[in-house]
Amino acid sequence: MNIVVSIGGSVLSPDDPTRIAKHADVLTSLAESGHQVAAVVGGGSPARTYIETARELGANEMKLDEIGIAATRLNARLLIAALGDKAVQTPPTSYEEASSGLQRGKIVVMGGVVPAQTTDAVGAALAEYINADLLVYATSVDGVYTADPRETEDAEYISKLSASELIDIIVDIEMNAGAGAPVDLLAAKILQRSGLRAIVLDGTDPANIERAVQSGEHTGTEITSGSTDV
Repeated sequence: MNIVVSIGGSVLSPDDPTRIAKHADVLTSLAESGHQVAAVVGGGSPARTYIETARELGANEMKLDEIGIAATRLNARLLIAALGDKAVQTPPTSYEEASSGLQRGKIVVMGGVVPAQTTDAVGAALAEYINADLLVYATSVDGVYTADPRETEDAEYISKLSASELIDIIVDIEMNAGAGAPVDLLAAKILQRSGLRAIVLDGTDPANIERAVQSGEHTGTEITSGSTDV
């Protein structure tokens, strides 16, 4: 299968080399099993720190996005370092470049691409570009909820929903540099138009990613192309 794994920056944890190595091990295992593997890495707390500091210094949203992109590419380089020569050694800056790396039989790791496009959207766009069979969103929560479970005590977990239903849930999320959600609005719209199969799961344990790809077993949220009863 063609697989894209979108790894949240907070999940990758730049200050935790062991977890980065475990993510690299999972990506390597998937590639050795015959899958074509690409990863997109978020910026996490370092990106948010730089973004908020720059915002206080008067930077506009476009410039803040560029700072966030730089942070995602630094995180991508950490994962590339863990993968060694199995990976393309520089984070691609375009989908065409990423596709070229995959065609050479390498694992591709990229960060952000252009301002106003989050790494959630990059993951979805890359998956659409390479006709991926599965997009896995490895997040710091275990799936999609009716509200942010970290802020809303009675948020309800959803095991399966369509991309259209996902859009209805997240449409009111504020979209600015540094905003965080399991899957953002632009990514959900790309999923809707492409009909991609996607899973949102807890990526703090990298084994969850491998299990979902290899066996189809997971405790996350499945995003389908058709409608479901939420």
